[in-house]
Amino acid sequence: MELLMSWEELSKYDATALADLIEKKEITAKELADQTVIALDAVNPDVNAIIEIFHDVVENPEKDGLNSDGYFSGIPYLMKDLGPTLKGRLQEMGSFLMQGNRSTTDSFLTKKIRNAGLNIIGRTTTPEFGICSSAENPDLYRTRNPWNVNYSSCGSSAGSAVAVATGSVAIAHGSDGGGSIRIPAGTNGLIGLKPSRGVFTNAPAGSDLTNVVATQGCLTRTIRDTAAFFDHCRGGAPGEFLPYWNSEKPYTEVIKKDPGKLRIAVSYEWGEYKSAPNTVEQLKKAASHLESLGHYVEWIKPDIDFNGVYEAQTDSYITNFAFTINELIKTKGYDTPPEDLVEPVSRNVWKKGSQMTYLERGKMQLLFNEVSRKLGDFFTHWDIILTPTIAGETPLIGMTKYLTISNNPSVRDWFRDLWRMYAFTPMANVSGIPGISLPMGEMENGMPLGIQALSGLGNDGLLLQLGAQIERSLNGKWNHGRTPNIHVTNI
Repeated sequence: MELLMSWEELSKYDATALADLIEKKEITAKELADQTVIALDAVNPDVNAIIEIFHDVVENPEKDGLNSDGYFSGIPYLMKDLGPTLKGRLQEMGSFLMQGNRSTTDSFLTKKIRNAGLNIIGRTTTPEFGICSSAENPDLYRTRNPWNVNYSSCGSSAGSAVAVATGSVAIAHGSDGGGSIRIPAGTNGLIGLKPSRGVFTNAPAGSDLTNVVATQGCLTRTIRDTAAFFDHCRGGAPGEFLPYWNSEKPYTEVIKKDPGKLRIAVSYEWGEYKSAPNTVEQLKKAASHLESLGHYVEWIKPDIDFNGVYEAQTDSYITNFAFTINELIKTKGYDTPPEDLVEPVSRNVWKKGSQMTYLERGKMQLLFNEVSRKLGDFFTHWDIILTPTIAGETPLIGMTKYLTISNNPSVRDWFRDLWRMYAFTPMANVSGIPGISLPMGEMENGMPLGIQALSGLGNDGLLLQLGAQIERSLNGKWNHGRTPNIHVTNI
């Protein structure tokens, strides 16, 4: 077919700009979806990011309930294969156990996404149940980093991050239970904002009370696209246990003005986990850049028992995932996770979590409360905490110690390996605060390195405002203006 626009031209448009072209009737949603499919088909053999394309909604964008008059005007959007469900569509959660699992309803957030004008045209890869930070079971798929396919894309919002990084789509769905938006944003050169608890709903299957660490969101290449997604998709469903944050002004308006002088606390060592030397250097450069923008920067960290918090985080993930796995195996008629259908670490998590007591869970919740209170107090004195998004270099493909196909018999040892690499993201999930990864750094091998900014509860708009100020100071050239090796401009 004849292309709607050149690949160079397409890659320069963000979601907001593409929506504007559709609204002006310079292009149609179907034409854009058609070219997006060509892009995905071209890049996917190298990166394995896409599980399925919904060709019926490519052909007819309004088929599944899209509101073409919504802000995004029908631009293509991809859904991570975990979390919000799509009525009549497969959701297989990165697991052989769930192959053929078909959803019966649209989740509340799915309806918000469609109403915002996003045309959900396919689903993207994720590790099994989202437990680990790389979508790499070689018997199912291996999602590779488009900057260098010998490296992991990380995750768990793996395929969504890769699809956006390759320029195939401008925006895609992600979810974050311990860094699963921010980590792949950081390793793929994207913007990823984990929202405050109480911004996006997990209804109807979950809530901010029953699933306290996990949140929904998106991955983008521009701050304004993330701001628009928050403006148009936020909000609770009927029956929420907790109140939901509102913004007096739309974030798309908030980001047009620079924040005032911010107090920024910078750190690269939390408890026993610290950053690699090059990562520290990149953090120093980012801190200096913020200082040049007029902000006050100091190397200081919260007075928190970080090691205790990591233990509490581990208990949280073990018990949460054990419950999830238990519910899923019951729907399949199993009493225990089958060895041929569920990966080794997932089985170990289920076993360990099934043995834990309410007293252990209660101790974990007390630690959650302690860290939340201390962070809350810290943010009465500081506006931002600045850290690297990950502590070391992006893992190579096949580094099984970070994967749920690992043969490590100790669940706690396996999680300690994860914290060593991903030390700085889970704290936001424990405390419910927002955190954003911005593509400001570069590793020694040329791979992207995200810089993370954290703020107090409800300050999602402040993080976007700071991100927009940085974006303007860089003339929009995140990643020093570079693009990945696997990219639509190389088709």
